[in-house]
Amino acid sequence: MLASAREAYVDERGRRGNPHALHRSGRLARAVVEDAREAMARVLGAQPSEVLFTSGGTEADNLAVKGLWWSRRSEDPRRTRLVTTAIEHHAVLHAARWLAQEQGATVVLLPVDREGIVELDALGDEVSAHGDEIALVAMMGANNEVGSILPLAEAVAIAADRGIPTHSDAVQLIGHVPFDFRASGLATAAASAHKFGGPVGVGVLLARRDVALTPLAHGGGQERAIRSGTLNAAGFRAAAVAAVEAVEASPGEALRLESLQRELINGIRAITPEAILSGPEPGAHRLPGNVHFVFPGCVAESMLYVLDSHGIEASSGAACTSGVAQASHVLLAMGRTPDEASSTMRFSLGHSSTGEDVAALLACLPQAVEGAMRGGARASSAIPAAEVPSR
Repeated sequence: MLASAREAYVDERGRRGNPHALHRSGRLARAVVEDAREAMARVLGAQPSEVLFTSGGTEADNLAVKGLWWSRRSEDPRRTRLVTTAIEHHAVLHAARWLAQEQGATVVLLPVDREGIVELDALGDEVSAHGDEIALVAMMGANNEVGSILPLAEAVAIAADRGIPTHSDAVQLIGHVPFDFRASGLATAAASAHKFGGPVGVGVLLARRDVALTPLAHGGGQERAIRSGTLNAAGFRAAAVAAVEAVEASPGEALRLESLQRELINGIRAITPEAILSGPEPGAHRLPGNVHFVFPGCVAESMLYVLDSHGIEASSGAACTSGVAQASHVLLAMGRTPDEASSTMRFSLGHSSTGEDVAALLACLPQAVEGAMRGGARASSAIPAAEVPSR
């Protein structure tokens, strides 16, 4: 967490009061929430009424994907198609799969190229052929595993030509690359506070006022009756403080991180020439803090353990699935083999990362690679591909 966000969180946690209570403590807590909402709206290019606080990006994605699909289908029963990408976060993919299995949705997965960039021609063909049947398009702003930045503006424009709303998992964008909700044309977007220096367990759903969302849960009617539940004043205040600081610092921070990114990529290539960078080269089409490599022939979990023993915290896949031994659905969609997709490491750089951190990683990388190669033959056939919704 950013120091300013941590201070705000600790300070507010010492107070009491339900933000929806009418007594003085409740009114003070409500003022904290609304101040946080206004600050978040200001830096994300939204109106305060368009900022809905959640427990994280996963909840925000589910509220948007399911809520949009239900709402659009209720308006027109023909709208059963849900168009998304083959490399979405599981928060979107699994929500789509559930709608397919339980609600009769038809899910279409758009293909990506070898760098993890969505093929817009496929979206255009789908919209042309089935525009009246599409409830929504869901496309992430940037991929959480390989760092590719997707052509979101172009996708929104294609969908808008047929009046189709677009949702974006923008979790990787906020505080790292420019993002303006109002200018984006999106119907909804999801963010997660811990990705920009805020607390874990706080998220944001941006939802235009003219967009109808069917709620997943019912109760007190908080957050425009879309997300009922007692509001987390401390978490929301800390998230807003972090968002303001991260967004305002992002231009300079992006340049700093890209410099570290290039240093790390070049170092890995020098130490392990057979390693393959996943996603685009550093620049306009890649997140500045993401470094993702395929290490052919290596057992990713073995690499992770060696690195961890040296104080290097990395990931053998997306953080939310790294506890399960399975090939990355993102790498498979990019055309990698199951063996390659199971031999990956992701290194994430952030506001606390330094050149010394990069040097420490490169110093122990040879041992990690050697140890992973000695880990024995990997039964790749026993590692199932990540499940994604079928067409």
